[in-house]
Amino acid sequence: MPSFFDELRRTAKSPLLEKYFEPDGTVETMPLERLQAFQLEALKTVVTRAYRRSPFYRGKMEAAGVQPEDIKALEDVSKLPFTTKDELRQDPWITLACFKDDIALVHVATGTTGGKEIYVPWTWRDFYLHELTPGLPHLVDVKPGDICLNALPYEMSSSGLAFHKVFMSGCKATVIPAGKAGAYSTPEKTVRVMQDLQPTIVMTTPSYSMQLSEAAEAIGFDLRTLPLRRMWLTGEGCSFAFRERVEKIWGTKANFYYGSLEGGGLGVECDEHRGYHIPMSHVLVEIVDPETDRVLEPGEIGEIVVTCLLRWDTPLIRYRTQDLGYIDPDVCTCGIALPRLFLRGRRVEQIEIGGIEFSPFYLEEFLMKLPEVGNWYQFVVSSGADKLHVRTEVAPGVEKTPELAERLASQLEFSVGVPCEFELVDRIPRPQSKTIRVVRE
Repeated sequence: MPSFFDELRRTAKSPLLEKYFEPDGTVETMPLERLQAFQLEALKTVVTRAYRRSPFYRGKMEAAGVQPEDIKALEDVSKLPFTTKDELRQDPWITLACFKDDIALVHVATGTTGGKEIYVPWTWRDFYLHELTPGLPHLVDVKPGDICLNALPYEMSSSGLAFHKVFMSGCKATVIPAGKAGAYSTPEKTVRVMQDLQPTIVMTTPSYSMQLSEAAEAIGFDLRTLPLRRMWLTGEGCSFAFRERVEKIWGTKANFYYGSLEGGGLGVECDEHRGYHIPMSHVLVEIVDPETDRVLEPGEIGEIVVTCLLRWDTPLIRYRTQDLGYIDPDVCTCGIALPRLFLRGRRVEQIEIGGIEFSPFYLEEFLMKLPEVGNWYQFVVSSGADKLHVRTEVAPGVEKTPELAERLASQLEFSVGVPCEFELVDRIPRPQSKTIRVVRE
């Protein structure tokens, strides 16, 4: 039986989306040439609407000496000015290309990068009709009959409600809105709900998956007894080694999902775990040199810049995410031809030791391979440091001794190439929001 949203889409069709996306077709199997043709037409639509209806974007384009007619090929996106976090902080309604009365939903940034709040308004049309039209049924393998534990924050943040929408309205699955450590959604209660409802899908953050595992262990519940088909980890960076720990505890494959409040879904990992497939139906992704603003070639590491292709009423054009990564255009071994994005941390979170910059997740990869190290840690960074200071719990059953600290420091130094020191503690505070892995003192 058609759902309410199916019926609504029939009465509110978008000629552009109908032109490129068949009802039974999938983005993953579309020829790249056709996807690129859609991207160009969608880019022109977004830019034209922003120029005509958004004073913010019209002013930026006029200052840059560019008009919508100048966009004749995808490469011409580089003619457009960037949008920055600081600009979005100026005014909650700064990107509007519609009437304020048309706004149905406003999300608020988590604030992990500091500064004033960033608000992302949505019209009902963009949030439901546009976002859900081009599906990703292979990469987001959720089906009717699945029971999805959505353990992401629903308050203010976009993550919980966004996946609620995808699972319930897009995939027609059953959703448990567990939330993430809110007033009612404690880890203990979430574990009891899992025992009762036996979810087949789990969506949460890497750190919260560990908090849930601790709550399950406290009552003697083995998460591996759940009938899980798959798990997604999102909202925080995570190394492969940390992911392997999660998979062992939960007894299922865990794939990464990359997105942001401002840009929405930017990449979905397949089961091969070889990068995030870029949803070309939703976003146009560039990699730029953060110092020169030059667009980089595939394989070159730079800042990830995003243009949303399905956000027509609150456009986001060439948004600087402050995340670092590179694009691999080669076809993945899974067979999906969508280019893959590889993350290399955030510009604002890089750790400098002895004049050398490291991604926290590069360091985490080697740290989590040390079996004596527990699942909770912090990199403690001070200005001008010549050593990597690691504050960490130890694994269950391991005794904290000075000799262990020295041995761990020597092993990690051998792997990462800089002097290390370990501070072994009884407990790292469990976060109520995003986990902070880098503490600057």
